[in-house]
Amino acid sequence: MSENLEIISNPKVASVFNKYPTHVKKYMLHLRELVLETASKIDGLEKLEETLKWGEPSYITKHGSTVRMDWKEKKPDEYALYFQCTSRLVSTYKIIYKNEFQFEGNRAIVFKLKNKIPETELKHCLLLALTYHQRKHLPLLGA
Repeated sequence: MSENLEIISNPKVASVFNKYPTHVKKYMLHLRELVLETASKIDGLEKLEETLKWGEPSYITKHGSTVRMDWKEKKPDEYALYFQCTSRLVSTYKIIYKNEFQFEGNRAIVFKLKNKIPETELKHCLLLALTYHQRKHLPLLGA
């Protein structure tokens, strides 16, 4: 990770990860790892806040849109990354990556447990989210 990236982590986030069922926790921690790895490679990004929003692990940057993640008991075979539904993020992802991801409305990319995540494509989506306010005026968010 970039030496310049400061990660401010709310200690309560770790307890949320620890409460996931064992078979789910590894997927959630992998998503977290992808967020941190992506953030560390963004030029000029100095601070990433890891906190809880609606009780879910969430990631916030100065010029980005909040990225949340969660697994829910009512849909035990899937987990998701959530984005602000009023942003253009998911609608843009649907255009660029319509064959790579499953979506839930304009708010989430949904993953099936046991399925491999297309990591290069997901990191691109995360980059767009973590820098959203710098690119929201661009066609396809500058993708």
